[in-house]
Amino acid sequence: MSRAFVKEGDGSLDPLPDLPISAHPNYVTPTGLDDLRSRLQARQADLATLRARTDRLDKLPEAAAERDIRYLEARLRSAILIDPASQSPHAVAFGLIVTVADADGRETRYQITGEDEANATAGRIAPQSPLARALMGAQLGDVVTWRKPGGVVELEITRIEHP
Repeated sequence: MSRAFVKEGDGSLDPLPDLPISAHPNYVTPTGLDDLRSRLQARQADLATLRARTDRLDKLPEAAAERDIRYLEARLRSAILIDPASQSPHAVAFGLIVTVADADGRETRYQITGEDEANATAGRIAPQSPLARALMGAQLGDVVTWRKPGGVVELEITRIEHP
């Protein structure tokens, strides 16, 4: 059998490519900052457990944990903490919760949070999202235009509050 296509080495892997880091400012709420720290500690613990295995033939899980740790450390280094309590509830701003009503009167609540804590199903949206951009700066009673892929939606600001 030819050995031409067999890679021999020390059993280590090349590092996995880094996860993409957003070019936007990394604004975070106190909750988002705590979550990033918790995620980093959890991945560091995972990596320690992986390195303590007696059977370490599969190094891919270690490489994935190292990649995740690099990402989380970069996000923590670039974090810009904004406490929602410091924001005035007179206009929609980062960290505040805004309630909007659509044309049918259905109300929905959103909180503008950091990218890493955004979760559309939980009503947490990133500041770069089209909805957040439409809401930012709006005041109680204002009607904003949200340009969605499916069309334009007008939303009335019915409430602005601290979390």
